[in-house]
Amino acid sequence: MSNGEVLTRMVDDSESGWRLDLFLAHHFPKYSRTNIRNAIVAGAVTVDPDTANVTHGKPSFRLVSGQTVVFTLPDVQREAVQPEEIPLDVLYDDSDIVVINKPAGMVVHPSRGHWSGTLVSALAFRFGSNLSLERGPERPGIVHRLDRDTSGVIVVAKNDFAHRKLAELFHEHHIRKEYFAIVVGEPALDRDLINAPIGQHPRNREKMMIAPNDPDAKEAVTFFEVIERYNGFAAIRCLPQTGRTHQIRVHLQHTGYPILCDRLYAHRAAITREELLGERMNVTPENPSGGTVLLSRQALHARRLTFEHPTTGKEIEVAAPLPDDMQTVVDVMQERKGRVG
Repeated sequence: MSNGEVLTRMVDDSESGWRLDLFLAHHFPKYSRTNIRNAIVAGAVTVDPDTANVTHGKPSFRLVSGQTVVFTLPDVQREAVQPEEIPLDVLYDDSDIVVINKPAGMVVHPSRGHWSGTLVSALAFRFGSNLSLERGPERPGIVHRLDRDTSGVIVVAKNDFAHRKLAELFHEHHIRKEYFAIVVGEPALDRDLINAPIGQHPRNREKMMIAPNDPDAKEAVTFFEVIERYNGFAAIRCLPQTGRTHQIRVHLQHTGYPILCDRLYAHRAAITREELLGERMNVTPENPSGGTVLLSRQALHARRLTFEHPTTGKEIEVAAPLPDDMQTVVDVMQERKGRVG
């Protein structure tokens, strides 16, 4: 999609009654609500048939099944990223690519509410102009991404040729991605293949959902196997065969075994040592959690990437060790298992 392009979407039965701005946000998640509201007010959005002629300037206009929404894509400002001196854990580096172990809490590229402290700012400081601009000046080198609170391996392109080759490998599913996760509950099967399409949540733009009836939903496939069970929890290995937003998190929640401390999909953001061990909590004003917090982000780590080097053709395998917060949780769950056993 390019700026100025005119696209149409028909309102289906499940979308009847939706606000115009929410409808567009659902179908065009690339654009912020502000971008969309501005486009509506500017007359860049029309609804046919709109016999009452009340659409113009009204983001709250309610749609009816069968109407056609015509949207002229707005310009999105593209600015070069600002370099910042932020330490990077470099796992592999050559003239074409660099592979980073991204810490949890770091956003990959600037977005609403996250304009500084990003991976691209750190990359721009360390590598300067030696990064691909295939995706524009605001995302130098970025071929794929990890969620803010997911740690682990991410590969970055240093030139446009390497970027295009890596993008092709990702698109053709020729890059092997391996994740380590801790889930709540113990999966009924030791290994399984989850095949369920993923689409945008209609009311919460932060979330994705299993959406078999959404024509805009995308195929999503994840293989997982249990590494170890811990009396009510499990460590698992995930091999996603597609690369959808929040794919592993949504798929595991869909099976009934959400990722531990996943704020969006497990409805809790932290866990304490005392909770894991079944010990007495001591809630005080100074310690509202009532214990020692071990983890305060989703227990998901991109452990390994295996791919063909974009210029040499040699197989590259890069792994990132389990970060301290997740390793501590595993150690305490081993202690839990020993006590119960």
